[in-house]
Amino acid sequence: MVARLVLDTDVLVAGFRSDRGASRQLLLGALECSFVMLASVPLMLEYEAVLTRSEQLRHTGLTAGETNAVLDALAEVVEPVPLRFLWRPRLGDPADEMVLETAVNGRADRLVTFNVKHFSEAAGEFGLRLSPPGEAWREIGGFGHAKK
Repeated sequence: MVARLVLDTDVLVAGFRSDRGASRQLLLGALECSFVMLASVPLMLEYEAVLTRSEQLRHTGLTAGETNAVLDALAEVVEPVPLRFLWRPRLGDPADEMVLETAVNGRADRLVTFNVKHFSEAAGEFGLRLSPPGEAWREIGGFGHAKK
């Protein structure tokens, strides 16, 4: 069974900023369709808003156009998630709400984030698995198949 993941914005930021590490591998895996990346319109807009900030562009060395080209490529391969149900407020950070709602509405196998603590109570309520990028990368190693 192919893994269905929602990547929090912090994972994409890390993947853009460093060519090493699990976040970059997850970003590449999404682009290669090695797993199903789920995204809603609000989440894609959040990715764009954060990744095209001037401080992010300085860190990545990319232009806004280059960043948007990568995001356009992601948009081509993600499974779009309509947000049929909203459960706000559930989280302390309003920006995290759209990530949670995308994961729940998209029936994600897991939500990948560096901020596991931010999502833990709500994730438990919805039976959603949380993982930091390194753990997700190790556990779905080879993409699409969970390690046995």
